[in-house]
Order: sequence, then C-alpha cells, then structure tokens
Amino acid sequence: MAAEPWIKHYDRGVPSTLQPYPDHTVVDIVSKRAVEIPDTPALYFKGSTVTWHDLERLSNALAQAFLKEGLKKGDRIALLLPNSPQMIISELAIWKIGAVAVPMNPLYTEHELAYALNECGAEVAIVLTPFYSKIKSAQSSTGLRKVIASSIKEYLSPLKKVLFSLLKEKKEGHSVTLDEGDLRLDALIRANIGLPGPDITVLASDPALFLFSGGTTGMPKCAVCTHKSMVISGTQIARWFSVVLDRGNDIVMLNMPLFHVYAQVGILGAALVDEYPAVLVPNPRDLDDLVATIRKYKPSVLPGVPTLFTALANHPRVRKDSKALGSLKLCVSGAAPLLLQTKKRFEELTGGRIIDAYALTESMIGAVLTPVLGTYKEGSVGIPAPDVEIKIVDQEKGGDEMPVNEVGEVIMRAPQLMKEYWNRPDETGTAIRDGWLYTGDLGYLDDDGYLFIIDRKKDVIKPGGFQVWPRDVEEVIALHPDVCEVGVAGVPDDYQGEAVKAWVVLRQGAKLGVGELKEFCKKELAAYKVPKYVAFTSELPKSLVGKVLRRKLVEQHCAEAS
Repeated sequence: MAAEPWIKHYDRGVPSTLQPYPDHTVVDIVSKRAVEIPDTPALYFKGSTVTWHDLERLSNALAQAFLKEGLKKGDRIALLLPNSPQMIISELAIWKIGAVAVPMNPLYTEHELAYALNECGAEVAIVLTPFYSKIKSAQSSTGLRKVIASSIKEYLSPLKKVLFSLLKEKKEGHSVTLDEGDLRLDALIRANIGLPGPDITVLASDPALFLFSGGTTGMPKCAVCTHKSMVISGTQIARWFSVVLDRGNDIVMLNMPLFHVYAQVGILGAALVDEYPAVLVPNPRDLDDLVATIRKYKPSVLPGVPTLFTALANHPRVRKDSKALGSLKLCVSGAAPLLLQTKKRFEELTGGRIIDAYALTESMIGAVLTPVLGTYKEGSVGIPAPDVEIKIVDQEKGGDEMPVNEVGEVIMRAPQLMKEYWNRPDETGTAIRDGWLYTGDLGYLDDDGYLFIIDRKKDVIKPGGFQVWPRDVEEVIALHPDVCEVGVAGVPDDYQGEAVKAWVVLRQGAKLGVGELKEFCKKELAAYKVPKYVAFTSELPKSLVGKVLRRKLVEQHCAEAS
C-alpha cells in the first residue's frame, strides 16, 4: 500500500494503513462507552438527549423482548424508521441477539415494499406509525408475521411531546390502532427494562446489515455487511475526519437517511468509533427544521448530497445570516456528482469546507475522498482511504490494468467489501472477482492517484443521491394505455446533479399530457423515481438488435440544452 501514489497526498495525521482492525462489533463499542462515559450524550433528538448508558439499557431491554417473541440469531428484521433514537436502539437490540437489521426506504410503494420484504426474508418489521397501514397492506404477499409499531413522539422532549400529541398526532396519521398480534415498541422496552443484555455470542464476521442495491442487474438485492465491515469503515472515516475534529467533542449530523450505506455505515460508524455525539434529523427535506437544528446544536460535520448544499445556500435564513451554518468545519458530499459551482458557493457562504466522496453500497463505504486540508482537484472524487485500493481495468476484458490517465472500469479492493449478495451467488461472483469489486463505473486515475469518474457502465440514475434504475420506470410508464414505447435515462441537472427523464412514443392518435403521465407514475413509483422531465417523441434511437440507446437520448438532451 505504501507504494501507491495517493498515499503522499494524505493529510498529515492520516496513516497509510490502519491494519490490524479490532475484531469487535458496534455493540461492543457501545457497551464499552456505557461503562467508561455513561452519562455523556450519544444522541440528540428534538430537544432530548440519549446517553451511552441509555443506549445500552434500552437496547438490552428490547433485545430481551425480541428473544421472548421467538426471534433468534440469523433472523432478518426490517426497519421502516426515520433517523431517530428508536432506529439506533432497534439496530443495537437486533445485533445483540445476532439477528440482521434490514433498513428500508419508507418511500417504497406497497409493491416495492413487498418485493424488498420477500428478498430479505424478514418475518418481523419495526415501523413508524404513519407507515403501519402500508406495511399491513403488503403483508399478505410476504412472509411477514408480526409488525412492531413506534411513534415518533416516544423520544421527543416533554414539551414537544405534548405539542405533538395536541397538534400533529392525529392530523398527520401518527395515531393508529394495531391489529391483533402486533406490538408497540415502547411497551416491549418498558416490560423488559433493567434486564441485562442477552448471553449470545456475536462474531465480528457475522452479518449485521442487509442494504439494498441494484448491483449491475438493476434488480434490488441485499448486500450483506458484516459487523467488522462497519467497524472498519467507521475507523477509516473517523481517521480521515480527525485532522479537523476533536474526538468525543465535535458533533456530527445524522441527517442523511439511515437506510442508505452513506449514513448507516459511513457517518454513524465514524460517530460511534470516535465517540462523536450525533444529531438525528428525521426529515432532511424540511430545510427550515434542518437549519434550526444546526443553529441549536452547532454540529461540526454535515453530510449531504449536492442538492442539499444547493438548497441550503439558497435558504433565506442562511442568506440573511452568514453565521447560520458557522459551526460547520466539514461537509461531505456523496452519492451524486458535486458541481464545482455548488462547492465554491457553499464554501464562500459558510466558511466551511466540502469534500467529495465516492463509494458504493457493495463497498460498504470503502471510500475515495478528497483530502480535508490537502489538494483538491476539480472533477476528481478524491483518493482512496487507508487500506482501500483502486485500479482501472479494460472495460471489455475486465483484467488488463489501464495506464495512468486512460479510461476503464473502476475496480476496488478493501477489507470491508460486502460479504455477498444474499442468496444470489451468481450475481456475487460477477460483482466480486479475486477479491476485487467491479463497480461498473468508468473513470481514470491521474499521476497522483486521484480518481476521476466520467461515466457509468451501468445505467443507474442518482437523482439527489437516490438510486433509480431506468427499467423500473420504463416498466411502469409502459403500462399506460396511451404509451407505445419509452426510454428512460439520467440527464444532468443543476439541482439534483442528475435527474430522471423519460422519452415517450405515444400510440397513434393518443393524446397524453406530461402532468397526467407523472400522476400515473406516482401511483406505482416512489416520488424520487418519477421522471422530472418528460419528452414526447416520434421514435427512439435503437441498436441493430432493437435495444433503446439510452446514451444517445442523453446526448440529444445535452445538445438541445446547449
């Protein structure tokens, strides 16, 4: 590793390797903190504080409740929860019995939710009350046998809890009546409070998380993350941040959704490893609340995607008060391309610094990052973190390494790569070969080892950091009776970084408006998958075998836009 060209560009204090990594779990870390610094805040949430002792005590109680409900090591438990104390407590309890946490996107439609539940094989789900009816509607077509519901108000401060009960609980769908056999999360914890943690051996090599990814086929699959992978990634990110942060004192924002590898493994992992208190934000799209939360808690680290930094730079309170975000020492932009204009504008406005980052769900945040204090290169996503290796190989053959500055497929090797795709050995063998993860992305390394991503070998679209597969959208649009053909691709967008666009050929004599088509899509697709742009056309560019050429569509769009 020492010979790699990127090592010499590490910030001072970041080692070239962090081997050997400790052979323990996140559960071990929390238990140790609960003994060493029991009354120190671990989480902040809406005016309330959860200490390390609280995390240990509450997760012990819930773990015992899980055992009494017949859950056991290896079981998968789905989570439809926003960033909240109950999300973290539930995960710790799941891990304490040796089970696997499966965070899911609450924006999933009923159809998407049923697919995800069947793919992971979850028999129990923990959900926020507004999502209870949706998961119950999907339950009959899955193996789900029990639902545990939680109200967002359970960990609000006393005043906010009262106001929530009076003003929002019924109005916003938080008050629900449970079906027979379903349970309340807070009741399970209360019934077992004071009990010790389960006497179950959980190894660092055991699965901890299933995180959904489309991989190279577009069909959502469960990427398996082990306990050790979480600790490795958290350690790497924590060391990268340590050049500007004060361990145990600086506060980290957990505003990115925990169903995504970015927040779950990268940011939460780093916060746990280096004792950073974390501020949980349940709805990062509520910018007024996000800005108010930053002003209240004065965090040092804000993770996000380019759309968030653009929106914050345009927020009236931020534009009016240059100190509104003045506590931020470091912002991390990931999951989508960061435009140089966005970076410059945000840094000038706040005085903070944005670093770019690149990783995949399958890499479990085996990350490439811009040095925090060192050289930034326009267009580059940065350099590999300690113990992460990047190579560029011939995109057709997949084996021959490409020379410096020549484009090929980006492949990655790191100690925390996913263990496998759950129950999908063929797809696993395609993605990981001889220890290297084939990313499907095209790029090049320069003489200094900086990585430049120029295109995607795969067709995934990333609007605002979400992951959208064109085929998912195409299949829904094709169901409309007025549609003859459709092609979907990602196009450059100043706000989202990349936006979903659909090109539609109508049946002869049919008349269909853009608004009508979008409403049709909203019935079957999560909001972020609905095309932002729709173009009606007489024909689609195709290959000789009849395959729609998505790249040609994007080229046409860019030519018209310019």
